[in-house]
Amino acid sequence: MTTNTLTGLIPTLYEALDIISRELVGFIPAVSRDSSADRAAKDQTVRSHIVPAVTTEVIEAGNTPADSGDATMDYVDLSISKAKVAPVRWTGEEQMSVSQSLQAIQRDRFAQSMRALVNEVEADVGGLYKGACRAYGTAGTAPFGSNLSIMADVLKILKDNGAPNTDLQCVFDTSAGANLRSLTQLTNVNQAGTDRTLRDGVLLDMFGFALRESGGIQTQDNSTEDDSGTVVVDGDHVKGATTISLGVTVAEGTFLAGNFLTIGDYDYMIETGAVVASGASGDVVIAEPGLRTTVTDTTAVTQNTTDFAANMAFQRSALHLVTRTPAMPEGGDAADDVIEIVDPLSGLAFQVAMYRQYRRVKYEVGLAWGYKLIKPEHAVVLLG
Repeated sequence: MTTNTLTGLIPTLYEALDIISRELVGFIPAVSRDSSADRAAKDQTVRSHIVPAVTTEVIEAGNTPADSGDATMDYVDLSISKAKVAPVRWTGEEQMSVSQSLQAIQRDRFAQSMRALVNEVEADVGGLYKGACRAYGTAGTAPFGSNLSIMADVLKILKDNGAPNTDLQCVFDTSAGANLRSLTQLTNVNQAGTDRTLRDGVLLDMFGFALRESGGIQTQDNSTEDDSGTVVVDGDHVKGATTISLGVTVAEGTFLAGNFLTIGDYDYMIETGAVVASGASGDVVIAEPGLRTTVTDTTAVTQNTTDFAANMAFQRSALHLVTRTPAMPEGGDAADDVIEIVDPLSGLAFQVAMYRQYRRVKYEVGLAWGYKLIKPEHAVVLLG
């Protein structure tokens, strides 16, 4: 078998990586990531540790220190839920017909293959908004329309929930980005202290958040939402409760996962929805840390009816992404050659395999990945 048959393509592959890395990728560099060229099978589990909180103790003088300090480590399992390839195939006739432009076309086809995989990963991570704890802002209206106060309020939510005040991330769509770049407090050099936003469009860190734009921001479709009757809390609920019993009168109520409920002064994301029959009650689940205050029986509830862009603000460790190259059988398969190419900007490691066929050649650009929101109390949906 001929070896190193992909060596001549490496410059083309890296040029394609340079192209794809300039796409709007915001979530991939913002989340806690475990990316390598190690091969993994679909549905394989990758375990990530979670260190528990530490309790303090009173100092008591004695011959020996207190017999304390042990901890039971928790963990979260992430499944490699997707393993995909983006194919690039040529026949000899096709290559001959574009011989003058073959290298440029080859480069662009690889770029599109990598773009498709990166964009799917980005969108998958963006879809984790449905597990966030709270929503903030105005549904259907891009944030930062007139000022920056929304970021201070979102930071307060995360601080109140105990999120570390380090490595904070905010990922939003280009509508929010355009609003930010229009604010005079960022473009006036005497106020901003720099001309980078004005001259280069650079979004600088704000209130401790690294600001990033993404093409993977998801839209919450609430077209099937229905709570046309009166909705109230059914029974008393203590602070911290996550299962909320709702009573519906007049009409059936459909409560959608990914939408949010307004109870008192707070907007809570619905993690698990429900369909509640007219005149009956049913349970919806909101994410940790649950209700901010005690809620009494018959407290009014409002479900949002407007579609919104699910921008997100979070502490990096709240969202996890694991990527690997797809598994190969022991000894390899029919591929003539397989190489791994690591994108230096996103950190994703692509597997490129070449298969010689009858009068044609097929390349596969592959990636396997899994993703999970493991700390909902450290993630907030910034409504847009």
